[in-house]
Amino acid sequence: MKLLLVEDDLNLCDVLEEQLKVAGYEVDVCHNALNAGYYLTSTSHDMVLLDRMLPGKDGVTFLSEIRKKQIMVPVILITAMNGVYDRVDGLDAGADDYIVKPFAMEELFARIRALARRPRQMEAADCLTFGDLTYNIDRKIVRKGEDSYTLSKRESSLLEFFMRNANQVVTREQILDRVWGINGDVEDGNIDNYIHFLRKRLKGIESNISIKTIYGIGYRLEEGKV
Repeated sequence: MKLLLVEDDLNLCDVLEEQLKVAGYEVDVCHNALNAGYYLTSTSHDMVLLDRMLPGKDGVTFLSEIRKKQIMVPVILITAMNGVYDRVDGLDAGADDYIVKPFAMEELFARIRALARRPRQMEAADCLTFGDLTYNIDRKIVRKGEDSYTLSKRESSLLEFFMRNANQVVTREQILDRVWGINGDVEDGNIDNYIHFLRKRLKGIESNISIKTIYGIGYRLEEGKV
């Protein structure tokens, strides 16, 4: 599991990073909202550990902004503020969980494991939306306004994965794992073929959504034509 740790207390950040890596997590680290935004749009993470009191833009404001951009990566908010309304503000901004400083590492690990087991809110939806696109999961229909396409099973699985991770970079390895299965019998070129098919579908309905190639890493579903 790959985590993004956003914490401006450098000493605490070093301790958390070390302990998380010892526990087997892959960790990216930054110390402010600006760099956190860069990380979330340039590489893929399974979860974010987000300090509330950051320099410049605070963690709650940053969290609210990424949720408005439909970046739905799970977030644990870390803070020393333990009032009821502090917790409510964080959860209403889009936090999935909340942990108060000082905390034991065992509790943080338990919260990470619990959140990783929790189905995302979007998983239960019949339809996913992003930008001008609506995708009906059951019917496998992607629609923009009055224009629509019925997708193949593989196309639909690929589009669903992209839409659940909109505005985030997903790697080719993640695509193979989530769309074909970790033990799936697939050649690497098949990904390129299905990316090509989906791009044609989006172009066919004149959508403003595009699949951007992030060279050397993977792809990102974003608003704006390539």
